[in-house]
Amino acid sequence: MEIELAPLVDLPEGRGVRADVGSERIAVFRIGETVHAIGDRCSHAEASLSEGDVFDGEVECPRHGSPFDLTTGEPRALPATTPVPVYPTVVRDGVVYVIIGEGS
Repeated sequence: MEIELAPLVDLPEGRGVRADVGSERIAVFRIGETVHAIGDRCSHAEASLSEGDVFDGEVECPRHGSPFDLTTGEPRALPATTPVPVYPTVVRDGVVYVIIGEGS
């Protein structure tokens, strides 16, 4: 299911935004014209990944520092060992949509 999130220009560059979509808590990141959406809860400590620092295609968990790949959801260092969900996004006519439930 495709859900409208926000106009692309309303998403801050290089920072996360939390979006609650149904029962899903999603961290949304805009890097240039690309938008990444991953599960907002760190798989190690339940911290909000949307509050983490973004660098080199990763977001760092604000609680214990594990970086997560914004494309795959995979943790890149301990203490996290389990990936977070990844949600496909589409930008159409300047509006960002997230796709929920189709292989997310």
